[in-house]
Amino acid sequence: MEAKKLTRKEKIAAGVEKPYTGNRKWNTAEKRKQAKREASEVTVKLNHFPTSPRKMRYVADLIRGTSVDRALSILQFNQRAGAYPLWKLVLAGVDAWKNHNADAQFDEGDLVIKEIQVNEGRALKRLVTAPQGRAYRMKKRSNHVILTIDSALPLNAMRTIETIAEEAENNLSDNSDNQEN
Repeated sequence: MEAKKLTRKEKIAAGVEKPYTGNRKWNTAEKRKQAKREASEVTVKLNHFPTSPRKMRYVADLIRGTSVDRALSILQFNQRAGAYPLWKLVLAGVDAWKNHNADAQFDEGDLVIKEIQVNEGRALKRLVTAPQGRAYRMKKRSNHVILTIDSALPLNAMRTIETIAEEAENNLSDNSDNQEN
């Protein structure tokens, strides 16, 4: 009778080390994936947005390091061209954070824009007509925005539904004790 061969996932679950080269790389990649699953921060990206990176950086500098609700109010009333797409990106980041940390109860004030990067994207090269039958080159620039949202408090310090219920019960019991005395 032949022994059943284990699949790769079954070997990982059983803790069997790989006998061939690349074991260290595999294990570090698995640790990195696990750490990413456990982390509370979420990264969202906006790629190939057709404005120059310099114009987008003006707006990104306004919201870097602020809380999400403050950033949304800043972006909502800003007149610059990059404000609206960044506003939508922050909202997408909040939704992604909610999906990633489904069990956490939070306000938008508890979330912080931890990091925001504006990098240069592809530039489309075009020709513009010039006097005397010539043409000048023009670059239509684009940018990539990478936004990282994290909770201001560690996840274990954030209020869950159970802790809110416990606090309410404690407040009720404290009030009843004070009324008896």
